[in-house]
Amino acid sequence: MPALTQMAVHKILILFGSQTGTAEDAAERIGREAKRRHFQCTVEALDDYNVANLIHEPLVVFICATTGQGDPPDNMKNFWRFVFRKSLPPTSLCRMDYAVLGLGDSSYPKFNFVAKKLHKRLLQLGGSPIVPAALGDDQHDLGPDAVIDPWLLDLWEKILALYPLPSGLHIISPDTMLPPKFTFQLLDEASSGRTESQHLQPEQPFQEAPSELHPFPAWMVSNQRVTSESHFQDVRLIAFDVSGSGIEAAAGDVVMIQPCNAPEEVQLFCDLLHLDPDAHFVLRPMEAGTPLPAHLPQPCSVHHLVSRYLDIACVPRRSFFELLSRLSPNELEREKLQEFSSTQGQEELHAYCNRPRRTTLEVLCDFPQTTCAIPCDYLLDLIPRIRPRAFSIASSMLAHPNRIEILLAVVRYKTHLSKPRRGLCSTWLAGLDPQNEAVRVPLWVKRGGMTFPADPDTPVIMIGPGTGVAPFRAAIQERGAQGKKGNCLFFGCRQKAKDFYCQSEWEELLERGFLALFVAFSRDQEEKVYVQHRIKEEEELVWDLVKRGAHIFLAGNAKQMPEAVAGALKCVFQSGGGLSPSEAEEYLSGLERARRYQAETWS
Repeated sequence: MPALTQMAVHKILILFGSQTGTAEDAAERIGREAKRRHFQCTVEALDDYNVANLIHEPLVVFICATTGQGDPPDNMKNFWRFVFRKSLPPTSLCRMDYAVLGLGDSSYPKFNFVAKKLHKRLLQLGGSPIVPAALGDDQHDLGPDAVIDPWLLDLWEKILALYPLPSGLHIISPDTMLPPKFTFQLLDEASSGRTESQHLQPEQPFQEAPSELHPFPAWMVSNQRVTSESHFQDVRLIAFDVSGSGIEAAAGDVVMIQPCNAPEEVQLFCDLLHLDPDAHFVLRPMEAGTPLPAHLPQPCSVHHLVSRYLDIACVPRRSFFELLSRLSPNELEREKLQEFSSTQGQEELHAYCNRPRRTTLEVLCDFPQTTCAIPCDYLLDLIPRIRPRAFSIASSMLAHPNRIEILLAVVRYKTHLSKPRRGLCSTWLAGLDPQNEAVRVPLWVKRGGMTFPADPDTPVIMIGPGTGVAPFRAAIQERGAQGKKGNCLFFGCRQKAKDFYCQSEWEELLERGFLALFVAFSRDQEEKVYVQHRIKEEEELVWDLVKRGAHIFLAGNAKQMPEAVAGALKCVFQSGGGLSPSEAEEYLSGLERARRYQAETWS
């Protein structure tokens, strides 16, 4: 099977921009299909690829997700800036055939904005589209595969018409197992080298700016529940000491945290696959030029691989079932896995896996004969890596140097499965004991989507229901440290007595004149009251602040709230400013274009 690459007759490049791993998974799937058609195939993140070489590429497939409010993922931002340079000639990509697959969520206003804009830009630069851009939707009952499956059939038909297989070569059957990306070479104890515990120890001072590849191991200094014990949701205010890290953060920035799997789940996984957690290994790529996983130390222990790299707590994707079916030695289990990975079996897979949020580890428990036969060489093909989680920073380093705080809602909910579903990162963080200085949390900081005005005299209107208030706590602390008082906060929660986060802090700032606070407790009266209602009630103040140049910020859940708040603001512009409905719509759009209205929402 390694001889596949020697038989490659055409070249294809697959580039992805992925935030949560879905686009990367789709890119790997297309890469496997390319190899079955004897293409010389490279799959790479957009920012890992030398974009200057793009003019020489004959055939490229772009898979890109859209994040936040129409933003590109972190691993394609450099590419994004390059490809939109005005200096690029309109014939730059005239030799390229290309296709674009977008992955997005139609509950967001800028659905698949990145894919649409990229497709248009590639056309402007002279590229030739093989097929129309495909726009996958997370909101579809069957997820993005509802769009990807028919699009791929059309794509390969068109590609093979343009780049036909030579006589005598045929598409490799799906029943034939492709080789793994890497092989595991087990080491004896003397060869195991540096341990992962050393790898995670803090260095004083930290030698480089903390990043995803080199996170800072921070000590958790407090872990305080800020909802009442009787409240259904456990929300924590967690603080980290980042002394010696060199980390700098401003209001609106985001801290990235790399979680790990629960010890009991790590042990269960190792038991199921008959793995020795204490064994050490190095990876060897099957194909020359394939880079080793940047997030894994070399050498590495099995325990480190399972606890800190393999995402055994995620809901597995369809590609997981496809590969598992080929590895299965048991006929009954193999038939079920094949059904789950087929186009016809997607509704049943959704009911088994996606709807109840069944984890990878739970699926492996359901297929014991298959699981115990998994060769370790296929682990990295089978299970994605644990992705870092992003949290708005809820404190100001200007007010509290060497300290980062987050407002964390612990994810826990019931499905029809007997065991409650738990968020990997939130459960891990909530369970850490600040008294245990040996426990470190790998983290780094990146720029957030919101930028507060450089001039602290500019008034700000902040709308942050629930944990959406986190970045505004940082902004208020920062502006307070500068002695500025033009801070207006609209905060919403269910009940004053149960989930009024940071109540005493807000009330103290209110008394000192640093904050105008308007609260909406939705369940404290018969009729529900939300932040949009308070905005309408305070239309005179809101309009006056906007006229004086105020910046408006919104953060929180992406479902109905952003649209309701935008509607309330347009009502204010009409009643306070005397604008018509269409003028109010355009006025809000103008504020958005000028970055005087910024929203950061999540589903």
